[in-house]
Amino acid sequence: MSKQSMREEAERLIRESMAKKTLVVKQGDTRIEAVCGKCGAPNRVQAPKGQTRVKFACKNCGHKQETL
Repeated sequence: MSKQSMREEAERLIRESMAKKTLVVKQGDTRIEAVCGKCGAPNRVQAPKGQTRVKFACKNCGHKQETL
């Protein structure tokens, strides 16, 4: 099978499953990889749908800050 025919087959299967309502697409929370402004440690922060700036405390030093 060529790439084009595989792509068309995948699109057809997706359309059929969405028409049958067996495939449900949900939007959930966003996970932001933030870096602490004080100690530089990486932090993983959950943000509700539609929000870009979330307040969090660093897991290493406890510094309270907001994501960018």
